[in-house]
Amino acid sequence: MSERFSSHGLDAQGIRTGATLHWNLTTAPLVEHAVQRGEGLLANGGPLVVKTGKHTGRSAQDKFTVRDAETENTVWWGKSNKAMAPADFAALKADFLTQLGTKDTLFVQDLFGGSQPEHRVKVRVINEYAWHSLFIRTMLVRPESDELANFVPEFTIIDLPSFRADPARHGCRSETVIAVNLTEKLILIGGTEYGGEMKKSVFGLLNYLLPPQGIMPMHCSANIGPNGDTAVFFGLSGTGKTTLSADKSRTLIGDDEHGWSDTAVFNFEGGCYAKMIRLSAESEPEIYATTRRFGTLLENVVMDPVTRELDLDDATLAENSRGVYPIDFIPNSSEDNLGPVPKNLIMLTADAFGVLPPIARLTPDQAMYHFLSGYTAKVAGTEIGVTEPEATFSTCFGAPFMPRHPSIYGNLLKQRIAEGNVACWLVNTGWTGGKYGIGHRMPIKATRALLNAALDGSLNDAEFRKDSNFGFEVPVAVTGVDLSILDPRQTWVDRNEYDRMAAKLVDLFVENFAQFADHVDDGVRQAAPKVAA
Repeated sequence: MSERFSSHGLDAQGIRTGATLHWNLTTAPLVEHAVQRGEGLLANGGPLVVKTGKHTGRSAQDKFTVRDAETENTVWWGKSNKAMAPADFAALKADFLTQLGTKDTLFVQDLFGGSQPEHRVKVRVINEYAWHSLFIRTMLVRPESDELANFVPEFTIIDLPSFRADPARHGCRSETVIAVNLTEKLILIGGTEYGGEMKKSVFGLLNYLLPPQGIMPMHCSANIGPNGDTAVFFGLSGTGKTTLSADKSRTLIGDDEHGWSDTAVFNFEGGCYAKMIRLSAESEPEIYATTRRFGTLLENVVMDPVTRELDLDDATLAENSRGVYPIDFIPNSSEDNLGPVPKNLIMLTADAFGVLPPIARLTPDQAMYHFLSGYTAKVAGTEIGVTEPEATFSTCFGAPFMPRHPSIYGNLLKQRIAEGNVACWLVNTGWTGGKYGIGHRMPIKATRALLNAALDGSLNDAEFRKDSNFGFEVPVAVTGVDLSILDPRQTWVDRNEYDRMAAKLVDLFVENFAQFADHVDDGVRQAAPKVAA
């Protein structure tokens, strides 16, 4: 029998529906349903290709958290965490359940968020699309058959792309809504087909639940070296988290979301969600290979309708085209999705200003400063009227997913770094030789060489200089790396223009960090950059 039922059905949760329910289907039957229902097509090589319509990324402005006695003093209310009144959620829930009851077919998955058994959460996800059920089953941790039989969910997600919210009735912004009720342990997603909303909802949930337990939740990738040394890679989208962690010489723990407990770094997920646009078989062979496999799900990747060949360079449908695949599709992935506590911590940034060095060594105070800053940069031309790089600061390298105040995560991280004597590094995968449009992207071979030297410990033996603007230590020479890229100022034809751009970036850092100054100690405040005299 392909379906694996739970003794704790939807009726036990007060959910009434006459729909045919498909419980915990595995990959092949979910793909069959998706194709039969016209939700997607199989590409040459076997992946299922789907389109997400107008929503090709997260709808951050349409996400709300119910503000009640549970969350009033625990959630960091503001831009990233917008409030919804309990009465508005009640109306939304009633309308969701009414629409759910009209569906002919529903797909249910019982899954874990978190790979370390003592720190995971049981999540039930109810979908109207088969491919959404495949998406979340691939992304989260899949229970064993005996665990499914008596599975009782702690949290439930209902995802109805066909639902249209009413701002006047539901207290939201548009027809699209992501509403999180931590008291009722229910998340409602409507009006969007983008699969990532489900994944990030679970991430936000764990980011709320784990800190009181002393567990550090992280928007990072992680891998393990041949000597059992774990490294974690923080970074926003486009900085190289997934690419740099998928290293054939190291064992992959996961590519996006992890927890740091007393005993382990553990993956929140059982799959990977990698950017596909302009993916290179040469630079990212392990990830590229997944695009030729049955069991991979591709969002908004352009495909020839006749030959079913993929064109990963075509951004017609989305710049944010994505691939979803089980983590064991990466040949050297961790069987248990966890590893020892880390020896190295890497913060990735794609600096389009061309100011930051390719690698720098950070003190614990500097690490907390840059973690709370969460810096990367958008390139010019991505928006009308933007002619220079635009700084992006996303605290904790994941502000939209951090329900609590950033200082809670920052202090947890600083404590973990101190307890484990963890080496901290800032790595710039962005531009060198000038800002975007003048310079060029940091060579990935140089980035990998510098990372390898940091991770194997040999970089600690190098000679370092103190950066005149940011105060961190930068290696003067590293074997196998062109000396010219190690000092960003020397790569610019116009050194005065470099100084001007560096001063601008320093000012942006200082201005952004003002919101955290009262929540950190003096050592972290002193780690702020200063314009060189």
